[in-house]
Amino acid sequence: MDVLANNDWRRRRAVPVVDAELDLVVEDADSGFCGAVVGFEYGAVVLEDRHGTRRNFPLEPAAFLLEGRTVTLVRPAPQRVQQRKVTASGSIAVAGQSARVARRSRIWVEGIHDAALVERIWGDDLRVEGVVVEPLDGIDELAGAIRDFGPGPVARLGVLVDHLVPGSKESRIVAAVQSPYVLVTGHPYVDVWQAVRPEAVGIRAWPVVPPGQNWKEGVCAALGVAEPAELWRRILASVSSFRDVETPLINSMERLIDFVTEPDEDV
Repeated sequence: MDVLANNDWRRRRAVPVVDAELDLVVEDADSGFCGAVVGFEYGAVVLEDRHGTRRNFPLEPAAFLLEGRTVTLVRPAPQRVQQRKVTASGSIAVAGQSARVARRSRIWVEGIHDAALVERIWGDDLRVEGVVVEPLDGIDELAGAIRDFGPGPVARLGVLVDHLVPGSKESRIVAAVQSPYVLVTGHPYVDVWQAVRPEAVGIRAWPVVPPGQNWKEGVCAALGVAEPAELWRRILASVSSFRDVETPLINSMERLIDFVTEPDEDV
């Protein structure tokens, strides 16, 4: 008996042939990588695991496990393949839907950099929902701005605040907000710049700026950048999806979007 002839037993024996439909969960038999089918590239199937990691695997005979059984994956007929499209925020894109007429509800952010970063990641979702994001010039006059806005059941207000940590000036301002139609959330970073992951910008970590020094100017000096505007362009260009920003910012924005799009807003 030729033992070597049996080394390729997995390929030689008859195994089921299965269409690699989108979202089908399979395991690569060699590596043990398990994930859902999300597309095809260069003749290989693309699998995405539960952590969002993607890997490509050749469509070779008997190369995958489906519910513990060895199978051969094949690419479905072209008319059956539809790449799943997602927005920069990670949500499923709504095909063929135009922007909704703007709601009376709003999301406020502290400045134009915050607004630009929110647009970069959540812009598609906000247009579908009809939510307008408006930049403030800081939150020192937040209480008066809320009174002027007049929040209510059909005009909810969400506010994203930088450096919302216990004992900060921002936390004291936010504590005075009592309306049930206003939700204030925030992140712990001194500035929204710092909410962008350092590796996305190409740095090891955000520089530590001594208290009393302008944070943006201190960061620019530490990184050898002449002007804040120049560094901001570099930061914004480095962001293409939610994966490029820190989790506290993501969580805060998702909460605000959910709040201002509550069903009773259309009453």
